[in-house]
Amino acid sequence: MSLFLTRSDLPFCKGCGHHHVVRSTVKALEEIGAKPTDVILVTDIGCHGIVDGHFVTHTAHGLHGRSVALAAGIAMGLPPGKKVIVYIGDGGATIGLQHLLEAARMNIDLTVVVHNNMLYGMTGGQPSSLTPRGFRTVITLDGAPLPHHDLCRLVYDAGASYVARVLGVGDFSEVLRQALEMEGFALVEVLELCTSYGVRWNPGLWLKALADEAGYTPGIWIRPPRPVFRLPAGPWEPLSPRGEGLLDLPPVEVRFSSPLEERWTMILSGSAGEGVQQAAEILARAAMAAGLHATKKGSYPVTVGVGFSTAEVILSRSPIFYHGVHEPDAVVITSMDGLLNQRERIRRMQRGVLWLDASLPIPETEAEIRVRDFRGRAGARYAALYAIWTVLQEMGILPPEALLEVVQGSSLADRIPVDRWASLG
Repeated sequence: MSLFLTRSDLPFCKGCGHHHVVRSTVKALEEIGAKPTDVILVTDIGCHGIVDGHFVTHTAHGLHGRSVALAAGIAMGLPPGKKVIVYIGDGGATIGLQHLLEAARMNIDLTVVVHNNMLYGMTGGQPSSLTPRGFRTVITLDGAPLPHHDLCRLVYDAGASYVARVLGVGDFSEVLRQALEMEGFALVEVLELCTSYGVRWNPGLWLKALADEAGYTPGIWIRPPRPVFRLPAGPWEPLSPRGEGLLDLPPVEVRFSSPLEERWTMILSGSAGEGVQQAAEILARAAMAAGLHATKKGSYPVTVGVGFSTAEVILSRSPIFYHGVHEPDAVVITSMDGLLNQRERIRRMQRGVLWLDASLPIPETEAEIRVRDFRGRAGARYAALYAIWTVLQEMGILPPEALLEVVQGSSLADRIPVDRWASLG
């Protein structure tokens, strides 16, 4: 039994080239002396991805065609010495082609192994963008009409440090070893024939003959060394239980105090272009200035400048490791767009307070309702910020002075004189 596998029998069809990919990968890892705890295998949708549970390493399983993007984020957040390996099929590789090209252009330190059986093996044998001209599939019975992409050429031209193409038979661990040892982006394209569909629709076809005829030339292409893309952060440190040490961010000076002892959540919803997101960010900064932890999450339609704008804010005395808001303590609505967007959440509220602009109809809810003239007092553009000011005054979870200080230090300082803003309360 290998140090890297939980079991020797692999979950692939008999004769599938995926067997050779796994065994060659394991052999290459053993030859470079890697430890299972230093290896991260990233896969996505496809036959290749069902091997996750067989590896005694860290594993991550992503969406179809997104394993390279997921792996790139992992690789950029890890200290040197770790090995990030991507398994992806030919379908996923072309669905996620932009991720491949960008990772190669940036020269991110990871190794991508493309299982190229020239069709979608998991979904019935349809062609992919790597299916060569003339190759028959379940929907191209007379052969694929278009030539395939030269994936190796595309990735190499994008800036990859190491690119190789091999026939997926026997032992090709030496190529994988070279790719794993190369600093920077490496891609190995493994040519295979799907035993369930490729062989069925192309009887008598040999892999080498197909590669020769289609121009799938095996080879290795190496670029002169160049810098690896790394995050512009200080020396990497393990993430502590309190979330400290991952990024070297300047601390927020605590100048105020808050009586808040437990987690407090708020939904602020209004119209696009009326400062909802900015108001929520100002609240979060004011909370940090009062010694609290804060998160802010925004949502709005694709149009951005039209329709609703909603922000979810969490304030807490303790670190916040989950930023979801299921049962808000407060919902603040400043326009009809916001009311329509949050109507169902408001209807489900069994507790908490709903602050509602005076121009709006009263919705169905079990929450306490407080109607205030946000738009009339502060105007549409500043209704959201004035609403937060009102909530702070009425709830007392933060001193309003903390909010004013943040406003004074923002781009709103010249547009809202502090003395006039304070007088609105």
